[in-house]
Amino acid sequence: MTALADLKAYLRETEALTCVAERLGWDQETMMPRGAAEQRAEELAAMESVLHARRTDPRLEDWLARAEATTEAEARLLDLAGRNYNRATRIPARLATELARLTSLAQGVWAEARAAEAPAAFLPTLAQMVALKREEAACLSEGDLYDALLDDYEPGATHRVLGAMFDRMRPRLVSLREKVLGAAHQPPALDHVFPEATQLRIARICASAFGYDWTLGRLDLVVHPFCSGSGRDVRITTRVCESDPFNCLYSTIHEVGHACYEQGIAAEHALTPLGRGVSMGVHESQSRIYENQLGRSAPFTGWLYQRMVDAFGDFGVADAQAFHAVVNRVNPGFIRTEADELHYNLHVMLRFDLERQLITGKLEVADLEAAWNVRFLADFGVAVEKPSQGFLQDVHWAGGLFGYFPTYTLGNVYAGCLNRAMRAAVPGIDAALAEGSAKPATDWLRENLQRHGGLRPPRETIVTACGFEPTEEPLLDYLESKYAAIYRL
Repeated sequence: MTALADLKAYLRETEALTCVAERLGWDQETMMPRGAAEQRAEELAAMESVLHARRTDPRLEDWLARAEATTEAEARLLDLAGRNYNRATRIPARLATELARLTSLAQGVWAEARAAEAPAAFLPTLAQMVALKREEAACLSEGDLYDALLDDYEPGATHRVLGAMFDRMRPRLVSLREKVLGAAHQPPALDHVFPEATQLRIARICASAFGYDWTLGRLDLVVHPFCSGSGRDVRITTRVCESDPFNCLYSTIHEVGHACYEQGIAAEHALTPLGRGVSMGVHESQSRIYENQLGRSAPFTGWLYQRMVDAFGDFGVADAQAFHAVVNRVNPGFIRTEADELHYNLHVMLRFDLERQLITGKLEVADLEAAWNVRFLADFGVAVEKPSQGFLQDVHWAGGLFGYFPTYTLGNVYAGCLNRAMRAAVPGIDAALAEGSAKPATDWLRENLQRHGGLRPPRETIVTACGFEPTEEPLLDYLESKYAAIYRL
């Protein structure tokens, strides 16, 4: 066998074992008995020990030096394999194992602390996590500690570039928010009970409408929705609040966006470094365009309104036009995952600033809750009333995902660009959405972005799909046009 063939065979086994570890994590969040938490932490730590040894095997360096690419895909595979090897060899095996063990334990500690509104029960664990992530960043860093962690989720991005983009976005977002909240016309909030079983039935209908392949996945309930898997096993989750069906429905559509990206990657890339979404920013572009530009559009909400009436009867919304306004109602609420499109990016910017301060040592864990509450009041004009509304609401820091949050807004920016390009290229998107089908849109996304997986770097992936360099302008233009119509500005 050639060096390239040896390398491909080895990477295939490593990717397969990675999938096994991911399935353990999925099970932990969905089905694992509560009493198994400590054992599961040891299982995941053992898996990470095996995976770290494989990812740092000296044979990889030899194969990478001798392998010769003859196609674009092979060249990109070698590039990604080399990058992954370089990062893995900088992390001591002890640290990789400790992080896997603590991540498994911390998510259970976080869930219980959140449910009990007991931040003191979570802070010691979070302090351990921050210490380990600072250590990991120091191992990886060639300059800025936070950038070293950000690179795991958005290769090539820096906090300075993202921070500058956020600074450009904030004035237009805040200005539009003030106009909307000051408008004479204000859509009402829902005031009805929506039973869980019926919500889940409609959620499954919505998932099918967006092309989720049920033969390759499943839907389960969790505390914090997520998508897990790649290739031919991609699972989604959601949560239910019986007073707010949009929590369930749009969390489901969001996770379907992630899942359809993974399900749509070309089969020849399976179980290779090319067989996954190329970055979290690109991944979030799929979940956010499914959820917002498509799922919250007037044609789709018009179709969804009839499904809701059929399922729940009269729930206090007069017609499809009023329902579209209710779905897109702007409210400075506490919870990021329930936030409207105007406030969502402000939620992300808050987390981006705080987690960067945690990693660089400018903010200590003991001061995090107070810092969060002060910043939230300044940005949103309302005071946090309990920890589950504040710094305990997201699972990300318990999972060690420092550097993930800014990719949500980057994904929104990418989604704005993709939406502009897609609608210019594909007639009939709205007509299909009005019939409950996202197929023309999702077919375009699959052909122009999803099927390529990791074939190109993140920004190049977006440029190739859109035909232009991504900027925040299409997103902001879309938001201003949409909310001007809804709020009669």
